Formats: sequence, C-alpha cells, structure tokens
Amino acid sequence: MNIGLIVLGVIIVVVAFLFLRASIRIVPQNRDLVVQWLGRYQDTRDAGLRLLIPVIQNGTLVDMRERVKEIPQQTCITRDNAPINIDFLIFSRVLDARASVFEVQNFDIAVQGIATTTLRAVIGDIPLDDVLAKREQINEVLRAKLDEVTQRWGVKVTTVEIREITPPREIQEAMNRQMSAERNRRAAILEAEGKKQSAILVAEGSKQAAILEAEGQRQAQSLKAEGFALALTRIYESAHTVDAKTMTLQYLDALRALGASPATKIVLPTEFTALAAPLLSFTREGGAAAEKK
Repeated sequence: MNIGLIVLGVIIVVVAFLFLRASIRIVPQNRDLVVQWLGRYQDTRDAGLRLLIPVIQNGTLVDMRERVKEIPQQTCITRDNAPINIDFLIFSRVLDARASVFEVQNFDIAVQGIATTTLRAVIGDIPLDDVLAKREQINEVLRAKLDEVTQRWGVKVTTVEIREITPPREIQEAMNRQMSAERNRRAAILEAEGKKQSAILVAEGSKQAAILEAEGQRQAQSLKAEGFALALTRIYESAHTVDAKTMTLQYLDALRALGASPATKIVLPTEFTALAAPLLSFTREGGAAAEKK
C-alpha cells in the first residue's frame, strides 16, 4: 500500500513537472510568440516568461529581426535581347507576426520564387546599357515590387542590393574596347588641353615681354627728349646773356682755328658779312681810344 502511494506520488510529480515544462515558454528578445487556442489564432506575445496550457494552446516563435536572403545567380534577358547573369540580396523584416505564420507556408521559398520572377520582369523592360549603368534604380524598382507582394505576408522588404552583374563574354570584350577607346580619347583631350594652355602661357609671356620692352624704350626716348629739351632751354637762356662782342670773339676764334688747318680752300659763310660790321666797329673804337691817350 505504501509502495503504491509512493509510485502514485512519483507519477503525479513527474506529470506535474512535464505539465509545467510544457506550459512555460521563454520568449527571447526580438522574437514574438504567436499563440493558438485549439488551432485558432488567439494572440501575439512579446519577449518574457509566458505560460501556455498544454494540448489546448501552442505557440510559434517568429524572429522579428531583419533577415537577409541570398538569391542565387539568375539568367535574364534584357529589352535588347542580351542575356545577362545577376545575383542579389534581399533584406527584410517581419512586421506582423500573425500574418507571417498564417498567410504564407514557407517565407524563404516564397520570397526566392517571387524575387526571381520579379527580377526577370524588371530586367526585360530595361536595355543592357541601363542595366549596367542604373543599378541603384533597378534595386529600388525590385524593392518596391517585392514589397507589394510580401506586405500581405506581414513582411517588409527594406533593401534590395544587386551584388554582381555578369554580361556575356563578347559583350564584356566590346565594353573593354569601348572603355579603352574612351580612355584614349580622354588622354588625347587632356594632352591637347595641356598644349593649348602651354601655348597660351608662352604667348602671354611673349606679349608681356614685348610690352615691357616697348615701355622701356618709350621711357628711354622720353628721358632723352626731356634732356635734349632741357639742354636747348639752357643754351637758349645762355645765348640771351651773351652780347655781340662776345659772339664776335667766338667767331674770330673759329676763324683762327680754320686758318690754322692745312686746308688750301676755306669757305666762309654768308653770315660773315653780318659779323664783319661789329668787328670793324669794335676795331674803330679801340683805335680812337688809343689816339686819345
């Protein structure tokens, strides 16, 4: 009897432990617990210690953190019928835990499927050059289209990032040739621009040198003219202070110098007759002074 009671007590303790263990749920941070009552949605509970009635209630943990999904490389056809391989990443997070549990069976598979079909639809409307040059715009278009589909699952697509775009080999070779030609063109433009600037600087330097040289010559001629004018002014002023006798003596000295030269012919200027009158007058005055003595 005592042994039966002990066994019964042990069974009760074990059942109670299992009941409590099944009832207690610890919800981690950044997760929500979607609770169902007999298979029907009851409520959503956030992080903390939560109690559930075994068998009657059950709960599903939903990760509320942002998640990243890698979409493997897909082959798409552009609007100009060029095949191109693209792989990208999708960043999303759950906003409605209930919808993510009841509205979609497997979110990852569903997202991958809708992402590949959406990518082909978007790339099919864009020419190859725009696919290679407008990656950011394609990312935004993909994000908007994916978000329209996933919002009914309670999921928000936050970012779409194209990781790699691989065009066919022949297109890559043509792009490399185009890039090489573009670099050569830019190098030629830069070289021509450099030569142009150099020629402009040389011409400007020659111009400034010519201007400085002409300015120097002008100033030198101006100084010479001013000196010559000053000399003439002083000669003119001195000439006004010289009397007729002094001028006559100067002419006599000049005639004496001419007479002393070895020349056999002497040409007298016509002005000599005008000089002779003062000379004769000066001689007469000297003789009269001598007779008085």
